Amino acid sequence: MSIDQSTAAKVAKLARIKVEDDALPALASEFNTILGFIEQLNEVDVEGVEPMVSVEPMRLKRREDVVTDGSQQDKVLANAPDAREGFFAVPKVVE
Repeated sequence: MSIDQSTAAKVAKLARIKVEDDALPALASEFNTILGFIEQLNEVDVEGVEPMVSVEPMRLKRREDVVTDGSQQDKVLANAPDAREGFFAVPKVVE
């Protein structure tokens, strides 16, 4: 796949990047270099290679998914400018 100047201009417009007309050939060349690298990556044989989360084989820590109230109501309401009966108090916005 090859990127021409008009495609480079369209990509720049979609990315909301202002590119002068005299800089379009260089931008198209950079896009082509990037696409060439991606094509090289597609040539790598990854058959039988398992996806990795880390280079170190490890199991992620897990916890039981339990719904709680957080047990921090006092700490949370300590930051509120106005708290009443365990809730944030806010001004009325609908009349």
